[in-house]
Amino acid sequence: MSNPAMAGVADSGVAADELKQFIERLERLEEEKAGIAGDIKEVFAELKGRGFDALAVRRILTIRKKDFAERQEEDAVLELYLQALGMA
Repeated sequence: MSNPAMAGVADSGVAADELKQFIERLERLEEEKAGIAGDIKEVFAELKGRGFDALAVRRILTIRKKDFAERQEEDAVLELYLQALGMA
């Protein structure tokens, strides 16, 4: 059983070289991502050590990624749900 998508790779050394370059780029990026994740972990450990609440900071980071209108809409839905549950 042959895979038509792989036919071009098997038939052409150029395609195989190109595929290898993509794989190597992805591997480098994964290494960088792991390094950045480690850096982020260290910053969170530092802020926690200084007495800040890491969960609150993570929530702030999430909020800051959204535009004002999106935040307003989410807040309105949350408020509506809290009221429906008698929690507001």
